[in-house]
Amino acid sequence: MLKLFYTDHFVLPLPEGHTFPMSKYRLLRERVVNSGLIQIERQLILPHAATDEELALAHEIDYIQAMSRGTISEADMKRIGFPWSPQLVERSRRSNGATIEACYSALDSGYGINLAGGTHHAFRDHGEGYCLFNDAVIGLRQMQRESRIQRAAIIDLDVHQGNGTAALCRLDPSLFTFSMHGEKNYPLRKETSDLDIELADGTTDQEYLDHLEDHLPQVLEKSRAEMVVYLAGADPFEGDRLGRLKLSKKGLLQRDQMVVEQCKRNGVPMVIVMAGGYAHNVIDTVDIHWQTIQYVLEQSSSRSLQSP
Repeated sequence: MLKLFYTDHFVLPLPEGHTFPMSKYRLLRERVVNSGLIQIERQLILPHAATDEELALAHEIDYIQAMSRGTISEADMKRIGFPWSPQLVERSRRSNGATIEACYSALDSGYGINLAGGTHHAFRDHGEGYCLFNDAVIGLRQMQRESRIQRAAIIDLDVHQGNGTAALCRLDPSLFTFSMHGEKNYPLRKETSDLDIELADGTTDQEYLDHLEDHLPQVLEKSRAEMVVYLAGADPFEGDRLGRLKLSKKGLLQRDQMVVEQCKRNGVPMVIVMAGGYAHNVIDTVDIHWQTIQYVLEQSSSRSLQSP
């Protein structure tokens, strides 16, 4: 049975007017609960907090300890964009635990969903861009450590390049990284993924989907992935404050359908994480994340009905 993992009640104490839309996680969980599409007690799960040992699959222990103890430098926290607090560390550990547990769900049922996650700007020894620890890399390496999989792919369709993911996996041929992102958007200094597609400001639905259709098959072919983590960012949306692209909600749903169908066709289990979303109206971001989840839930239900 597909499981969804939530962490929204681990709330960060952010300054008034902070740009990070913390409320989207609670609103998204409420949308899931009110949909009637899941068995709440069996499918909506509070995850464990990722341990130091799990976080060390992607990060230096000195960084993990400094972040956990609050001895991290002010400059390092400024690069992340959040003030340090115990709540910040706990929430990040829980979100990473959610992706690990979503990996188990994917192996069991074909799909697993983290209602947060997608912290792809986290490097081995530091964080950036609202990201402390890199959940996609940690989740997949935990599956490798347990010999559940050998090879995997990260399909990153957040509007910002997954620079931390690319750096962490640069020398790891077992994890294939694909990022399709805004050419002139953050981060200004890009890393090198196994496959990067850079998009001009103002890119619209058809051009975006054409690029994805052209390149997505080779991701699974080249990676020989036994699992995919999909960063279903809401920030390519035309109404996003930080996105600079011009995708509609319909176009973003078509994007999701394309990724899910490609994985389904190849029999590859999928983990879906939300990644970024900074629409002027937070409800637009929630709408986009929800349509991703709703489509996956429908596919999971269809798969269950087809199982012997």
